[in-house]
Amino acid sequence: MRLSHHRIKRLQRLALTIGISFAIGAVTGAMLSWRVLRGASDTLSVHDPVISAPAQSPPDPEPAHDPAEPRAVERPGENGEAVPAAITGSAANAGAVETLRDRNLKIPVDGVDRDDLRDTFSDARGSRAHEALDIMAPRHTAVRAVEGGRIEKLFTSKPGGLTIYQFDPTETFTYYYAHLDRYADGLHEGQTVRRGEVIGYVGSTGNASPDAPHLHFSIFRLTPERQWWKGEPINPYPIFTDK
Repeated sequence: MRLSHHRIKRLQRLALTIGISFAIGAVTGAMLSWRVLRGASDTLSVHDPVISAPAQSPPDPEPAHDPAEPRAVERPGENGEAVPAAITGSAANAGAVETLRDRNLKIPVDGVDRDDLRDTFSDARGSRAHEALDIMAPRHTAVRAVEGGRIEKLFTSKPGGLTIYQFDPTETFTYYYAHLDRYADGLHEGQTVRRGEVIGYVGSTGNASPDAPHLHFSIFRLTPERQWWKGEPINPYPIFTDK
């Protein structure tokens, strides 16, 4: 079927108009759609644009706790919800310790050996246990991923300062790094990291003492919902030391 010269001109104008709308959308972040109607005379016409607001991502949920002090996560069942028995209790924690020992996790702070570690998991922090391992080191010492995985959340809080939540490859556990001086250059949420890759540097951000820079490190088992701020704390000390 051959198109008339008049119809070709109309199609060219339509293509130009749609192209302009895409360009405007790219600049403004909005979506521009055009009502294209076929008239009784079988001709195409372009009418007023309809502007749609850009899709908004839902805001991050507010954790029901202050990360790092007195603990890194909200415990399963804390708000009255049902808790899977497989992720709580001493037997479940013992199984998690053995699983993580088999992975040969890297001590996350450069220059620190297992003999340098002290078990601070049960130390008191206010009315609760610490539930984390404090690893003392000079400011700006490199902090490395304990194993491969994904950076799930970069979070700044008043007590924890600059923090990282890293999911393990199976999305069963989260590794939590707090009081960082800064992140590694270019680190971003969703990034895949390798075991031993530098992800940040030791500091004293948040409520840590400026005279005692350290990494606040914790591990917790995720709930089935895999919410980055919620899980069952696991003591890292016996994982790193085999004690």
